[in-house]
Amino acid sequence: MVTAKVWVLKKHFEGFPKTSDFDLKKIELPKLKDGELLLESVFLSVDPYMRAYSRRDMKEGDIMIGTQVARIIESKNPAFTVGAFVVANHGWRTHFISNGQDLHLLPSSWPESLPRSLALGTVGMPGLTAYFGLLEVCKMKPGETVLVNAAAGAVGSVVGQLAKIGGCKVVGCAGSDDKVAYLKKLGFDEAFNYKTVTSLDEALRKASPDGYDCFFDNVGGEFASIAINQMKKYGRIAICGAISLYNDSVPQKGPYIQVPMIFKELQMEGFIVSRWSNRREEGIKALLKWVLEGKVKYHEQVTEGFENMPMAFIGMLKGENIGKAVVKV
Repeated sequence: MVTAKVWVLKKHFEGFPKTSDFDLKKIELPKLKDGELLLESVFLSVDPYMRAYSRRDMKEGDIMIGTQVARIIESKNPAFTVGAFVVANHGWRTHFISNGQDLHLLPSSWPESLPRSLALGTVGMPGLTAYFGLLEVCKMKPGETVLVNAAAGAVGSVVGQLAKIGGCKVVGCAGSDDKVAYLKKLGFDEAFNYKTVTSLDEALRKASPDGYDCFFDNVGGEFASIAINQMKKYGRIAICGAISLYNDSVPQKGPYIQVPMIFKELQMEGFIVSRWSNRREEGIKALLKWVLEGKVKYHEQVTEGFENMPMAFIGMLKGENIGKAVVKV
């Protein structure tokens, strides 16, 4: 009998999440049936989407949603061998049982030298979000100028690097001087701290006086309202996230966007990366290749200990991480 530890949503978040909103519980797992396998989480992901999705998809008392890299420790499924690593979407759990249909084996080309936690970040969902958002929504072209906010985060940092690979000029903004320094290290052409500039409008104009062809928006809110006025004619805006709005108890009221949308003939599209799940292998293969070639660099904020999941999640929402925030069990 295996005892799994799980984090449940004790109380729906009101405003910013608190550690008291979570509860750590133990669950006895049954013996495996034929076709099933037992897995042990090695790394777990904390992501902004969890804040928004928890209200939409969860009831109080449910196990927190989320993804992990897990090791197979027992198998009664011939398609999966003990010791193999997979990416799973089984929430905040130390152990779980699966029939294998919802698992993604790490690519056979994954080298021992590369952290397996990258399958939750640069070579995982955030990296795929950057990949398909740029290629399919922004439809970036060489020579264009790409703007990305939350640029030092798990998605934004990959967006900037993929745009550079694609021959674009890249402007990024982040919330600390350390993060701005990190963006410069990644090869961003322009980067600034949005918290210290006197005028966001002026900072955006200075970074690219001619405006922006593509805007990859992870933040929403006031930033997006200002940036939309600096888009070039026929510009494309990919709305990936709205982290500036997730923790609001009272919805923000922003300026209306119709006038710049009409006069500049802009395209704005929200997207969720699962739209391209049938092309997951293509994206993972490309991202892994670029990482191994050194064309895409990565940084991980690793929190040790499953008991620290809520703290890691809250810290990520506060912007304490550079790159991808993960928890090592």
